[in-house]
Amino acid sequence: MSDDTPDSLIPYDEIVQEALRAVVGRVLGQIEATGSLPGTHHFYITFKTRAAGVDIPKHLAERFPDEMTIVIQNRFWDLKVGEDTFEVGLSFNQAPAKLVIPFSAVTGFHDPAVNFALQFQVQTESHGPQDHDQAENDHPLAEPVEDGSNVVSVDFSRKK
Repeated sequence: MSDDTPDSLIPYDEIVQEALRAVVGRVLGQIEATGSLPGTHHFYITFKTRAAGVDIPKHLAERFPDEMTIVIQNRFWDLKVGEDTFEVGLSFNQAPAKLVIPFSAVTGFHDPAVNFALQFQVQTESHGPQDHDQAENDHPLAEPVEDGSNVVSVDFSRKK
């Protein structure tokens, strides 16, 4: 492609991002339908805490002012998956919490059992990511290995 390529009037990047987020919704929907995770599957889901539609307890929003990673593995309940959002109950320092997360706020999805991962772009009003601590829910068996295999990253930077 040349540098003279015109900007597309079709928002391909948004369409692809939406389609890939549908993968997350479908996987969570299957877990909701069966009521449990199959085999050793478990999920790390990273999302923007200040994105529109995110509803998390105030103490979590204060602790994770930009981005947060949750683990759906051992202790989760009331998973409800909608067309645009999902809800889940998790435990943080022995205290139960309900989280409502729009798929549009999700920046990452990783299933370390099969080393499958998706990364997403989220349009926010923040001025860049801030460092944050990992969430302390569920205590996973092992940290995910990020060797790049089975990772789908979509970056639609436009040349100008």
